[in-house]
Amino acid sequence: MVLPDDSLESHLINSAIETTTRPIRLRRLGKFRKQANKQPLETTLSTTNDKVTEPIEVNEKIKRIVEAILFVAKRPMTAKQVLQVFPELEQPELQEIQVAIELIIEDYSARPIELKQVASGYRFQIKSDLSRWVARLFEEKPPKYSRALLETLAIITYRQPVTRADIEDIRGVSVSSSIIQTLLEREWIRVVGHKEAPGRPGLYGTTKQFLDYFNVTSLSELPALGDIKHLDESVENRQQPTQVMSEK
Repeated sequence: MVLPDDSLESHLINSAIETTTRPIRLRRLGKFRKQANKQPLETTLSTTNDKVTEPIEVNEKIKRIVEAILFVAKRPMTAKQVLQVFPELEQPELQEIQVAIELIIEDYSARPIELKQVASGYRFQIKSDLSRWVARLFEEKPPKYSRALLETLAIITYRQPVTRADIEDIRGVSVSSSIIQTLLEREWIRVVGHKEAPGRPGLYGTTKQFLDYFNVTSLSELPALGDIKHLDESVENRQQPTQVMSEK
């Protein structure tokens, strides 16, 4: 389970002009029930002319096993990865695993914990509106990143794939090797190819781990650059009268 934090996301968005996550260990899990009940869930099967709705029977025991696996997993897991945890002779259908996941998401919809789909799969986490309260349990403070690092990450996010020279052209200053190394070590960026230019410099792009960290499934869920620029202009316009008054 992870604890999302929106503070770094806001810094990244500001740098683009411009949930830290933390595992929560579980000490106990209840025993599985021995009796297996069935829960029907309707799915739509598309045909050429019409749609046919058929109920899918979900084994309650399988649903509880899927819930337990995802609850203690240290990383997001896809339905296929969950399926591979089952012994070969006891594996249900992949579709049944997916339906079980959807039922679990529904079960937790009104709870402070949610089963969230991110780029790498599904994970249990504290709902974002409660993360600041749970964060008080931890003495360790989230790492702070320099503006230069956040600007570099924002450029890679919105302009990928880009070379180091591209980043330096946009920022107008050289990029420290330590910044690139930090982003690589955090697995937020990776070399996705090489530019056909002298020296064949590496092209950088973001990773699934980056999307997981910011609690999204794809880059399309991030705000558009136009929206960010508009937001930045609005903030500057609101701050301008205060600056004029302070100069008097």
